Amino acid sequence: MEFKSLKNIETSFRQIRFFALVFLCLCAGITIYSVWNAFSYAEAQRQKIYVLDQGKSLMLALSQDMDQNRPVEARDHVTRFHELFFTLSPDREAIESNITRALFLADRSAYGYYQDMQEKGYFNRVVAGNIQQVIQVDSVACNFASYPYTAVTYARQRIIRSSNVTERSLVTRCNLINSVRSDNNPHGFTIEKFEILENKDIRVLDR
Repeated sequence: MEFKSLKNIETSFRQIRFFALVFLCLCAGITIYSVWNAFSYAEAQRQKIYVLDQGKSLMLALSQDMDQNRPVEARDHVTRFHELFFTLSPDREAIESNITRALFLADRSAYGYYQDMQEKGYFNRVVAGNIQQVIQVDSVACNFASYPYTAVTYARQRIIRSSNVTERSLVTRCNLINSVRSDNNPHGFTIEKFEILENKDIRVLDR
């Protein structure tokens, strides 16, 4: 009876040890899963941005890697500059407003072209002749292989007079450098070494 009793005690001890090991393994597994899940949740939360819309509603937006959007932002930055700089109407205040907004996006190389056109009386002729100038950007080719980035813009200008419409081919080149984002420069680029490679008439249409 004593031997059998000792055997039962040893078997019970083994069972207790086995269940204790199983319990510890389960606890360790639950702990590891909980920690991993917590880190995954925290990472997902970091990818979310909460935007307050005019103090009324809370909107959820997903953040993305900034580098993924830079080519798109660069092309839009260059397009916006050309639209502001080359779109003219027979209104001096409108011309100055557009040029001022365009110059926030570029350095003094663009300002040099503005001064040159002003000295030649180009804007005075636009106002006096009741001329409208509209630009359509066909494409912007950006090279992000090296910094500063380069951009070549292909566009068409339409110079609308009372008697005819002149279509012109416009090709420009510039460098893009990263700068601080602001209300006047939302994409955070600055155009430098801006130059006009081609600006010639394609055809003239009578009205």
